[in-house]
Amino acid sequence: MTTRTCTSPASAIARSTLLLALLAGSAHAAALTVTVSPARDVAEAGLVDIRTLAPAIEQDIRYAGVDNFTGRRVPGNDAPKCYLLAPAATALAQVEADLRAEGFALRLFDCYRPAHAVKAFVAWAHDPHEQSRKALQYPDIDKPALLGGYIAETSGHSRAATVDLTLLDCRTGPCAPMDMGTDFDFFGPRAHTDAPEISEVQRRHRQQLRQAMARRGFANYPMEWWHFTLQPEPAPTTAYDVPVR
Repeated sequence: MTTRTCTSPASAIARSTLLLALLAGSAHAAALTVTVSPARDVAEAGLVDIRTLAPAIEQDIRYAGVDNFTGRRVPGNDAPKCYLLAPAATALAQVEADLRAEGFALRLFDCYRPAHAVKAFVAWAHDPHEQSRKALQYPDIDKPALLGGYIAETSGHSRAATVDLTLLDCRTGPCAPMDMGTDFDFFGPRAHTDAPEISEVQRRHRQQLRQAMARRGFANYPMEWWHFTLQPEPAPTTAYDVPVR
């Protein structure tokens, strides 16, 4: 991928290293057999509420409400909370602290996602009649084409070390979302982290978020500017299916 923004050789090497780590990690995870934990609740699963480590972190947990691509609350998301495995939660709290010291902050859209929530996404994609959010989130893609490329049968979110988030500017008043070029869960090329058609300002904002996350070990998924996974993953062979409550 190329970018029109000039960067130092060191930062370019760092991004390349993280991208290779993400791709290698993804390939490694794909080669492993992922099993669903028998844990019955978040405590048994060892999941940590991010607000216990970063009490002021902003949350807009989309799948716990109707403001998401399905147009309804997603099963398994009974409360607007962000749970992660402890290493990922600790690293994310460190990113938030780093950014707050610079006058910025994070807003979280999705963290741990129960495995049956992912199955609900697949069922939604197979329903040709429900297209209430097409104009907002997949205007240029026919719904059946979302399967595979955008909506997978399994998700790294269920392994509890992946987060979807954006960047806030808190320097001159109340924290406000920065212009990233698309909304969260926009399905299309403009959501690619290095999309050529976004503005230079939007590109800088995406790079700022990516660099802040990379400092604490999170690698970006290049198809989605908002999507980051802690590397190495704490539990690459274990998915969880406990509800978020």
